[in-house]
Amino acid sequence: MKTINTFGSRKRAKARATLKQGKGIIRINSQSLDTYYPLLARNRILEPLTIAGDLAKKVNININVNGGGWRSQADASRLAIARALVRFSGDKKLEKEFLDYDRQLLVADIRRKEQRKPNDSKARAKRQKSYR
Repeated sequence: MKTINTFGSRKRAKARATLKQGKGIIRINSQSLDTYYPLLARNRILEPLTIAGDLAKKVNININVNGGGWRSQADASRLAIARALVRFSGDKKLEKEFLDYDRQLLVADIRRKEQRKPNDSKARAKRQKSYR
């Protein structure tokens, strides 16, 4: 029985996925995907499983995700799931399908929040000058 551990991240959110052969059960933080909210996040997480088709029904996936907001957590989770499915199947065709659908399924988005500068309110905001 093959067990695969993968990792996905987006901004501050980090997701660790463990994939094993099974009956198609997906859990996020010990919660079934069927009861996971918001609905938009659930649909984002389902995308790699829908593309994989029958392969998704043959594996159980447990995901631990923390940090960031719900949207970043969903993106980190789908990245970890897609990477796990590709490694489990070893299929170049599936990898190409993921890349053609959305490159973010296999390649992490490295953009981060810009640091705020000293004596300023925001990252790019400058102090206003008053000459009177």
